[in-house]
Amino acid sequence: MAKEIVTTSGRRKQSVARATVKSGKGIVRINHMKLEDYQPMVARMRIMEPLMLAGDAASKVNIDVKVRSGGWSSGADAARLAIARGLVEFTGSKSLRQSFLDYDRQLLVADVRRNEPHKPNDSKARAKRQKSYR
Repeated sequence: MAKEIVTTSGRRKQSVARATVKSGKGIVRINHMKLEDYQPMVARMRIMEPLMLAGDAASKVNIDVKVRSGGWSSGADAARLAIARGLVEFTGSKSLRQSFLDYDRQLLVADVRRNEPHKPNDSKARAKRQKSYR
């Protein structure tokens, strides 16, 4: 074990997740709610991916995640990013890092795409209104 307590963050769209990883019994909480009770189930499965890949390392740590803003899908992606980064930093394992990258690069590298802003004098980001002169 490299460190006693590790704090990491993950972002996706408007969601921001902050994870705290410390040694313990394998308890994972998302916004003070146990992972087993987290809904919807699709989001729970996405959050569990780094825990399943980590295997035994995940059962020796307690992880507390606080997710703010955004929707349930982007919140789940932000949480899984924060958890994966926290596990890699806590264990200091290069093989765990490589297994995360081989499985899905989005576990350790944030998706930087953001919503495009509206242009001046228009109600949409891209397509302009057609103009009719007659």
